Amino acid sequence: MPPFTLNIQNAHCVFGAGNASHPVVGPILLEVGSGEFLSILGPSASGKSTLLRMIAGVVPITDGRILIGGTTIHEARRAVGFVPQRPALLPWRTAIENVLLPAEMMDLNMEESKNRARRLLAWFGLSRFEEHPAGTLPAGTANAVSVCRALVHNPSLLLLDDPFRIQDALVHEQTLDGFQRLWGENKTTTILCTCNLHEAVLLSDRVVVLSSGPGRIVEIIRVDLARPRRLDKAMTPQIADYCNRIRMVLRAQGTVP
Repeated sequence: MPPFTLNIQNAHCVFGAGNASHPVVGPILLEVGSGEFLSILGPSASGKSTLLRMIAGVVPITDGRILIGGTTIHEARRAVGFVPQRPALLPWRTAIENVLLPAEMMDLNMEESKNRARRLLAWFGLSRFEEHPAGTLPAGTANAVSVCRALVHNPSLLLLDDPFRIQDALVHEQTLDGFQRLWGENKTTTILCTCNLHEAVLLSDRVVVLSSGPGRIVEIIRVDLARPRRLDKAMTPQIADYCNRIRMVLRAQGTVP
């Protein structure tokens, strides 16, 4: 994957028009470097998911620009892997067939893509589910399959719209551990939209904290912790310190008690 930067240049989004217009997010000014893991965190209705969808090219930008590697998001669409909140797998296709869907649509080499799909599923401990119909998969497993699907074409930028939120605690910890190791090997530039403070600190180089809607950046916190990061006796207090720092920012905005 060639190095690139993501530039968000005073972008904002307004729903509706005239007297019925409703500012949702922005203006946002932000640069994300190649190989960086960045989390966007904010209260409910802060516009964080809308911002992620603006970057993905799913929601139109009202004003400003978003550039991926110097080109507009529409020109760079194939360089992006997007994981929605709900996995949206095709229930009649198997797990691996769902993972391979982007490779089919982009007319990639299927033998190479199948090998990559199997490696991705193995990272998350899902090899045993390869041939299971997606409609029979547990919700947390389906979410992990959707992450594999977004990565199968080796995108330069991965966008995650809070995909791990419905997993139970044990599956969540296993998924985050597998994802963290996978990211450490590939260093795919990643932006995660989340409400989970521990998740953001565990995974990120920087955490962008948004205000209440329309969401604006109130603080960017750099997480200076060695990788890999695990919720063990040594690391947990350090992660808790960063979580408290983020919580103080949110409390100052009046968004948490």
